[in-house]
Amino acid sequence: MKLTVLGATGGIGQEIVRQALRAGHQVTAVVRDPARLTVTGAGLEVFRADLTDPRALRPAVAARDAVLSGLGARSRKDAGVAARLTRTVLDAMEAEQVRRLLVVSASPVGPAAEDDAFADRAMRRLISGILKDIYADLRKMEDELAASATDWTAVRPPRLQNKPLTGSYRTVVGGTPQKSRFIARADVAHAMLAMIDDPGTVKQGVGVAY
Repeated sequence: MKLTVLGATGGIGQEIVRQALRAGHQVTAVVRDPARLTVTGAGLEVFRADLTDPRALRPAVAARDAVLSGLGARSRKDAGVAARLTRTVLDAMEAEQVRRLLVVSASPVGPAAEDDAFADRAMRRLISGILKDIYADLRKMEDELAASATDWTAVRPPRLQNKPLTGSYRTVVGGTPQKSRFIARADVAHAMLAMIDDPGTVKQGVGVAY
């Protein structure tokens, strides 16, 4: 497949690029600073852009089978970046008539898991309160997706870890796995790539966790 990866220098973005190249896909990695992209390989094209202008982004998404986004706030001071940049991406994709889009959201944006333990519910409330600005931004991003013409999927992981790929995780379409506490960035990337051609995830939020 021909894929475009946004936020390709981030933790999840670089994992998407690395795993996609390993699987034999052609990958366009969209970055602001090419020096920060440590992944190399045959089939990789590096496209420099700051994601503020849909017209400038259009060549990076044109004729692609899917666009995968690891864009998001790295801290509370960056709250607002996910919705703002996703709007640019949607405008570029709609102009080029590219439909498949997968983005990283977060598990607190989705519904709580049924029958979750009290400790898990309490931790979810605590984290949601601390990071309320970031989660408000992600909810706005998902609203933008729902109003778009794209075939979108919002992948909702819990706390992220820098650990090796396991390939062993749970997904819940439209919900959140029980005891959704953490997952490696590598496994989030793996899940996103696996969902590209899964029609059951289209126009859905998908919880993913160990």
